[in-house]
Amino acid sequence: MNTAVAIENRITNPLAQDWWTLALCRQTENAADLFFSEELSEISAAKRICAECPVIAECLEGALLRKEPCGVWGGQLFERGRVQLTKRRRGRPRKVPLPEDIFAEVPIPEELKQLIA
Repeated sequence: MNTAVAIENRITNPLAQDWWTLALCRQTENAADLFFSEELSEISAAKRICAECPVIAECLEGALLRKEPCGVWGGQLFERGRVQLTKRRRGRPRKVPLPEDIFAEVPIPEELKQLIA
């Protein structure tokens, strides 16, 4: 069985959905505001929550397969269905980025890197 089929089976299997109950974002107050924000500081805060989450890989797998249109999923920022490694403020970029403009880096699990195009 190829990897994409194995991942799809795991995501669509109802028993595999139990991971969602363990997600830290479900225990975060105002999670939707934080995980779907346009503010760089809030995006970074969401990524830090993901970095501590025990089900980060399962979340990222699902988001990659669903091509989530936006938000922070599995520690990665999605825009238009693709993982975005950076995001900047509107307007002219600063010569020296503000500390709140620097994202928390959350590594992508090796087995999922093939799903990111």
